[in-house]
Amino acid sequence: MQALVYDGQTLQVRDDYPRPVPPPGEALVRVRLAGICNTDLEIVRGYMGFRGVLGHEFVGVVEECAVRSEAVRNEAQSEAERRLVRSEARSEAEGRLAGSEARSEAERRLVRSEAQSEAEGRLAGSEARSEAEGRLIGQRVVGEINAYCGECPTCRAGRPTHCPHRTTLGIWGRDGAFAEYLTLPIRNLHVVPDGVPDEAAVFTEPLAAALEILEGVHIRPTDRVVVLGDGKLGLLVAQVLALLGGDLTVVGRHREKLAILARRGIPTALESEAEGLTADVVVECTGKPEGFAAARRILRPRGTLVLKSTYHGRVEADLTGLVVDEITLAGSRCGPFPPALRLLQRGLVDVLPLVSAVYPLAQGVEAFARAAEPGVLKVLLRVE
Repeated sequence: MQALVYDGQTLQVRDDYPRPVPPPGEALVRVRLAGICNTDLEIVRGYMGFRGVLGHEFVGVVEECAVRSEAVRNEAQSEAERRLVRSEARSEAEGRLAGSEARSEAERRLVRSEAQSEAEGRLAGSEARSEAEGRLIGQRVVGEINAYCGECPTCRAGRPTHCPHRTTLGIWGRDGAFAEYLTLPIRNLHVVPDGVPDEAAVFTEPLAAALEILEGVHIRPTDRVVVLGDGKLGLLVAQVLALLGGDLTVVGRHREKLAILARRGIPTALESEAEGLTADVVVECTGKPEGFAAARRILRPRGTLVLKSTYHGRVEADLTGLVVDEITLAGSRCGPFPPALRLLQRGLVDVLPLVSAVYPLAQGVEAFARAAEPGVLKVLLRVE
């Protein structure tokens, strides 16, 4: 298949890249449209040390769901056999001690019955799940990018995006969306509503990341909030926070980008006009290391600094100043897809003005060069 591949030194389009085969529980998705994110640009600068197919923002069509009923059946049968062996050994030992052969046989029959019922229940649940998964075939979907195990303590505690065993689409351990096909766990996929075009649906992942701020930080209606940065993510974050109806200002460097928000009635200011501006909450979306110091200058004592930028490099920070001013730092990353899709469906955010250019996948290298140019917003790759 055709894919845009980074080998650690060179970004190139390949026509002979192996088509992925979905393991049990995963789906094969034919990509229709994918978006170049700032994280993708940082990866080719060394961020995360990733090698493979880049890309994690996409919309596509499910072509195949790998069946897992047989795997569940075998697992349930094996567990039933293990329980039976343990019970027989226990019963035999108890029988020798108590001389109760009848009791041992009764226990064996009970365990057999319980194990068989459990196996049948798991199989029935698997078959129902497989039927639902089958209905995904042919559906237009977007996908959460973290493939987690679901079994470790972190996952069981409700933090699957931080699973220590996770792979991340196009970022860590898993080929991404700049290709004709990708695979993701079926549980990661979300059906796109009919009224949402591909050009809007491809923004679901970064819009979900904007919504994640509200999952982790309580922003009161009386808070003064500043979004720092007028790039792709900053413009999405601003539109999400504007829905709260609070005192919001977006600070950036590009008048034409800020105009996108101004047309929606969101207050904006150029950096040169923001002297003396202060805030209770600052959301740092500059995508640059120097954004931290700029955000810190705006933040009031006991304020909250939300960090959204990821980049290759380190930041020098005055930690003593954070302590003295009692600043709360909040990292914020991946977010919830269902509300992001609802916002797109209801037209509560406008993402189409953020599209600067669309390239075919075959021109992926040129598309990356365009995405890295100053002032450019979202560059999309169309897979044909």
